[in-house]
Amino acid sequence: QVQLAESGGGLAQPGDSLRLSCAASGFTLARYAVGWFRQAPGKEREWVSCIAITEGTTYSADSVKGRFTISRDNGKNAVYLQMNNLKPEDPGLYFCGADAGSCFPDYGMDYYGKGTTVTVSS
Repeated sequence: QVQLAESGGGLAQPGDSLRLSCAASGFTLARYAVGWFRQAPGKEREWVSCIAITEGTTYSADSVKGRFTISRDNGKNAVYLQMNNLKPEDPGLYFCGADAGSCFPDYGMDYYGKGTTVTVSS
């Protein structure tokens, strides 16, 4: 069964760090571009970051550039999102998606996980 499972969310204070994991089962994540998305209550889904298949090229939204880092561990069939210097505008449901083509598919990614919740509060 093809599945993406996120973990690592939780409660953090502004300035703290969290590391989110996106683990795949039923397929080889190394053969897919993997993106992270977030959605805050009452807001639209926002693209956060993506790591491509080829050479591990990464892309990040301006709002997280310099603070969030996406990476792969092919041995663990997982992708991570290291989030540093969390800000009050970062909370939301964070979920990952995988696409066999690219980081920016025309019709959405092939697979999505259910997400993990990040809360930032002092």
